[in-house]
Amino acid sequence: MLRTAVRNSFGAALRVFFRRIEVVGAERVPATGPVIFVLNHPNALIDPAFLLCLAPRPVSFLAKAPLFHTPVLGWIVRAFDSIPIHRKQDAGGAVDNRDTFKLARELLQRGQTVAIFPEGTSHSEPHLKPLKTGAARIALGTGLADLKIVPTGLYYVNKAKFRSDALVVYGEPFGVEAAVGEPGAEPAAAAVQALTGRIERALGEVLLQADQAEALALVERVSRIFAATSEAPWSLAEGFELRRRVAAGYSRLREADPVAVAAVRARVERYEQDLAALGMSPEHYGPADFTVMGSVRYALRSAGSLLLLLPLALLGTALHLPIYLVIDAIAGRIARDEMDMPATIKLLAAMLLYPLAWITIGVVAGVLWGGAWGVLAGLLAPISAAAALLFRERFATVGAAARGLLLFVTRRNTLARLHGDRMAIRAAIVELARRVEG
Repeated sequence: MLRTAVRNSFGAALRVFFRRIEVVGAERVPATGPVIFVLNHPNALIDPAFLLCLAPRPVSFLAKAPLFHTPVLGWIVRAFDSIPIHRKQDAGGAVDNRDTFKLARELLQRGQTVAIFPEGTSHSEPHLKPLKTGAARIALGTGLADLKIVPTGLYYVNKAKFRSDALVVYGEPFGVEAAVGEPGAEPAAAAVQALTGRIERALGEVLLQADQAEALALVERVSRIFAATSEAPWSLAEGFELRRRVAAGYSRLREADPVAVAAVRARVERYEQDLAALGMSPEHYGPADFTVMGSVRYALRSAGSLLLLLPLALLGTALHLPIYLVIDAIAGRIARDEMDMPATIKLLAAMLLYPLAWITIGVVAGVLWGGAWGVLAGLLAPISAAAALLFRERFATVGAAARGLLLFVTRRNTLARLHGDRMAIRAAIVELARRVEG
């Protein structure tokens, strides 16, 4: 009961914080039997929240021991039957996790699932950190021939930004073969290292990685330009796969033909500078996308929907913007030097402060005008928040379209040149891809 309530609350909060969430490969997760999920760890407590809320089966986590003694967070991790794991950096010296591994193996031997972050810590590096051996030691010590390990990749378009996008990718499960020993026995070091290496390779197949943050940034920029030339919007999964291919090609070309890579980089930078000067994004329309009647119909529809939303959106903004600014300031102050923490702080603070504000609004209205008005105010407050959010995003979309239309009317040649630059960059990328892929 408690677990379901916490899971539903976090699930709702995640779907508000992230504009779009996609899950790929859930059908690959075995419906029954023991399973170990191994995940990358880029976004602190947001990462386990995703698996807890979106996994096709209930999951128990191995969580760092200090969380169990942290106010609120300790209560949450216990609600999900998490298992404390002790780390040298927390204990200040040697640690003993034999009891932790024993509890995890007992869960697996009962046919349940366990999730582990084998990197051991959350981080903002563009690639996996060296993996700890805990996942392999647990798996090899279960004595279970039917145990499956499921590599799970977490990808965030902008992990700290409110209303960004997130993707969960379940990879192909694999078993623990001949190296399984007696239940509870400490497995051989060679078997542990071999399985850890296999886990690392499996994770690499469901992640977007680069050796440097600069390289990953270029991959992101190039991929946005490439996707913007598509006739239909891309799903997160399609965009992720495109980025993986671009990253792989970049790594190979940087060694084989650095001149070609530098040329594409320079071309992208010039194009982005031109866009920035006009306040546009790579997803801008080309001249052929505009028609007079189409623009008129879009403007009328947009104006009508925005006017309908405006009164409730203004109320929602007045009630919730101060709290939003406070949460943003708190996250910035607490997570100043920890780039993987802002989203966690924002989410937890929002889950506490917004419901508290709605209850307060209802109570105050009830005291001033009576119980019926109090109930109405308490219900209207979250509805007004949704209206404000919808208005903000709709207005941003309309604003981008309006800027494009203004360029179409006043600077059509500039718009055509930008569109031509974008298509030329796409053609250059396609040509490089042909060279890289065969």
